Amino acid sequence: MSLEQLMQAALAGDSNAYREFLSQVSRYLRRFVARRVPAADVEDVIQEVLTSIHKARATYDGKRSVLPWVSAIAHYRLSDYLRKHYAEFRQSQVDIAEMEDFIAAPVTESSELGELVNVEVEHLPERQQKILYLLHTEGYTAKEVGARLGMQESAVKVAAHRAYKLIRSRLQNA
Repeated sequence: MSLEQLMQAALAGDSNAYREFLSQVSRYLRRFVARRVPAADVEDVIQEVLTSIHKARATYDGKRSVLPWVSAIAHYRLSDYLRKHYAEFRQSQVDIAEMEDFIAAPVTESSELGELVNVEVEHLPERQQKILYLLHTEGYTAKEVGARLGMQESAVKVAAHRAYKLIRSRLQNA
């Protein structure tokens, strides 16, 4: 029997048809959900979707395909899961006391490596110096730097990349 026939029979009171319908839909949902959530949460999301399908089964219009109806329910439950998941992630906070071990030196102290990098930046061509200054000291984006210097954004990125590569090479050889 097709999913539509199984759902029609289930709505008419056939519990075996409903069990088979849910079994087939579960396989479809597993593929749908597994691509979108971490493996540890797949079964929980599937259960939420199946519960919603059960509660909304009377809203199924028997004249249409059942998969778009199931997919719509799955989409909404998946959106609810993601909204909750990311809200919990945003609300998680790190205790600053736990971070004290990682904060070794005051941020105002200049490191030896930083000084070496600054020396190497001074040896770059003027245009590359200007690009790195605008990107890292002034905090402009590559697009904004390009607009200020009359360059394409991609050209700014290439020039910055070449400058980084040159500095890295000089520091490794030092």
